This record gives sequence, structure tokens and C-alpha cells, in this order.
Amino acid sequence: MSLQVFRLPALSDNYIFLLYSPEQNMAAVVDPAEPQPVLDKLKELNAPLVAIFNTHHHGDHVGANRDLIREFPQILIYGGERDRGRIPGQQFFLKEGDHVEFAGEVAQVFFIPGHTYAHIAYYFAESGNLFCGDTLFAGGCGRLFEGTPAQMCNSLNKLRQLPEVTKVWCAHEYTLSNLKFAMTVDPQNQELHQRFAAVQAARERLEPTIPTTIGMEKLTNPFMRWDAPGLQQTAHATSAVEVFTTIRAMKDNF
Repeated sequence: MSLQVFRLPALSDNYIFLLYSPEQNMAAVVDPAEPQPVLDKLKELNAPLVAIFNTHHHGDHVGANRDLIREFPQILIYGGERDRGRIPGQQFFLKEGDHVEFAGEVAQVFFIPGHTYAHIAYYFAESGNLFCGDTLFAGGCGRLFEGTPAQMCNSLNKLRQLPEVTKVWCAHEYTLSNLKFAMTVDPQNQELHQRFAAVQAARERLEPTIPTTIGMEKLTNPFMRWDAPGLQQTAHATSAVEVFTTIRAMKDNF
């Protein structure tokens, strides 16, 4: 089975991800911010939409749910169990260790609170695709709107355990600004300098920087490198949560 992922730009800096199975000619969508990009791609593929996989309840991730339900009344809507009442049309209430299926491939559900208290991710191990919403970004992580630094640190550590080749489909094009901050807290990181130059060039060409990989984030993302001596020095701390908390506060004020 070949799971295809289409990255659909939406709003000002969001990405919607359309999953497509050529063999079964069916599609699912992750975090549909607005309906038109999804409907246009479905028309191009001439495929029906069978599922929505929401990572969390924010409007720029569930904004198209109601419109897509109107177009596809049989659609299945998935989200975290703690988002009950916050995701339009939600029918499935997922928790850590649950599994969902699309077109013959199974995804494991991770509970990754921090950005919100109910945030989840979907990990398709067979094809190596992770859909993590606003928890892990390329070069950064989400703001803590509803969770604690300890929760977010634990959530990122969970994702850090995945295979390094895992493709990380995060929902915003924040990479360049994230790396500008990363350079201020991890200035001796040569891999980070190389990545920053590559991303800067890509954005000048208006090219997307998503997906990234777990391996790249472990090398260059300060929020996944709390055990790096340079970042511990910057944070004047050694414990994972203390380093994370300090670096996150610095990013909030950057």
C-alpha cells in the first residue's frame, strides 16, 4: 500500500494534510483549517473523503469540519477524548495507545498535551508519517496555552523516541523564525547553522520546509535537545524540564 500525503497551504501559514490511497481511491484529511483547499484537491483526485483526523480543537485545525461534513455526510471524525465538545462533529474519542486505520494502514495515537490539554498525534509506522499538529514544529514547539512545561517536555520526549527517519508533518510554516531563535540559544551547533542557511534559501524560493524528520529535530531543535551541554549552559540548568521551561520562556519573549 502506498499512502500519499499532500501538503495543502491554508490561511496565512497553516498546512492541511490530505492522505490519499491510490489503490482504494479514498482520502482522509488531518486538521482541515478551511474547506476549499481540501475540496479542490479531492476534485483533482476524483476521490471521496472518508475521515477527518483532528489533533486538537483550535479553529485553525477544525475550521473546515462542518463544511466537509455537509459535503460528505458519512465521514468519520476523530479527535482526542479530552476534546469532547470542542471538535465539531467528533465521533471518536481517542486516548494514548489507541489505533486508527485509513486505507489499510494503522496509525498509533499518542497523547501529547502541552499546547492544549487534549492534544493528540497520529503515527503511521508503516509509511513513517507523524501528524503532530502544534506540539512539535520544525525547529520549535507549540506555545503552552493549556498545558504545563512538564507536560510538553514529556510529550516531546515521547516523539523523540520515534525512528529518526520519521517524517514530521507539523501544521505551520514557522521554520525560519523558529531557527532564528534556535541560533540564539544554541549558537555553537554547526548542524543548526547549516539547516538555517538551507531553510533561508528554501523560503527565499517560496519552498515549504515541511515535512522535517525526527532525526533533524534531534540535531537542531532546541526543544528536543534539553540534554545538550550548550543548551544546559544557556538555561543554567541540567534537568530536562528546567531546561525546557527556560528555553520556552525565552522563545515566548523572542
